[in-house]
Amino acid sequence: MREKSNHRPPIPCTHASRRTGLVQAGPEFGPADEALFREAWGTARNHHGRDITFYLPGMIRFGSIRGRYPAVSITGNRCELQCLHCSGKLLQPMLKVEEPEELLRRTRLFAAHGNHGVLLTGGSNRIGELPWNRYLDVISSLQRETTLHLSAHTGFPDLPTAKALQAAGIRQALLDVMGDEKAAREVYHLPGLHKVIEAIEAVKASGMAWIPHIVAGLYFGRIDAEYRAIEIIRRYHPAALVIVVLSPLKGTAMSAVQPPAPLAIARLIASARLLMPDVPIALGCERPRNRDGTALERLALRAGITRMAVWSEEAVEEALALGLRPRFQATCCSVDYRPAFSSPDPHPSTLGDGAPGRTIP
Repeated sequence: MREKSNHRPPIPCTHASRRTGLVQAGPEFGPADEALFREAWGTARNHHGRDITFYLPGMIRFGSIRGRYPAVSITGNRCELQCLHCSGKLLQPMLKVEEPEELLRRTRLFAAHGNHGVLLTGGSNRIGELPWNRYLDVISSLQRETTLHLSAHTGFPDLPTAKALQAAGIRQALLDVMGDEKAAREVYHLPGLHKVIEAIEAVKASGMAWIPHIVAGLYFGRIDAEYRAIEIIRRYHPAALVIVVLSPLKGTAMSAVQPPAPLAIARLIASARLLMPDVPIALGCERPRNRDGTALERLALRAGITRMAVWSEEAVEEALALGLRPRFQATCCSVDYRPAFSSPDPHPSTLGDGAPGRTIP
């Protein structure tokens, strides 16, 4: 069957909605959006081709496959920083350790059971730092003894800590970036945005791959400083960019906050794509799982993402309708695609005759 052009207008329209089930962008979608999405789509195809990687992180299951990249909190449920959007709630579903020996035991088991890697994370102290020094010897042992790919949500480390993590075997540093003092101080409870910039510079100087994360809607559901965060990130040349979405969590100060609209988030993604054409951009796993979430997945594909974590079947169908080539990997979306980490396609019925990019009748 004929494949669709790489440069077809990647915008919602009534005709496309009848054929592929696209959610309408709404009356606020205008000519400026059409131009933005068209340029972002073309930029993504020119720099990244037509591959789109769908990721299954942690130990999440999707049909017959499961993630092979467990997330482990090295502080148990404890977090002193208590950011307004999280308050430590995101630690609850993770595997938890509080002693180095326990981390070593668990991660050896992960390796023995065929996991590809581990994401180390945890709660921060009152200045945004994690107790990494307690775990450096264990991390070094894992690097020597196993083939696990080691990533870390580092918090906001100083230079000696970043260098020590790199020397121990951490390959990727995942670090939240906000765009202004208000978000840094009021939401993250950090001393100021300077703490974030210093941490970025420390990670870059250490030699670890830097994977910044932006929380869309971080300041009580509004998108504003996120655009300034993109400008900051651009200056420091990330290995990849992950965009997640504010999720109102019960028991936090933002439990009743409405996340940003899908189109507003997709505009942010498209802007990031144009500012950083060579950088892989992922729609991360923390985002709404409802009708708006499905709409966001579809729009994000059109806005130029090259990676998506914890996808829906509709997202795969949309990728095919746009002429993209889906592939699947059981790791965090921060990890570059590798055949050794790949998973079988869990959607054989979606592919039909096996021709990626088929035209949907």
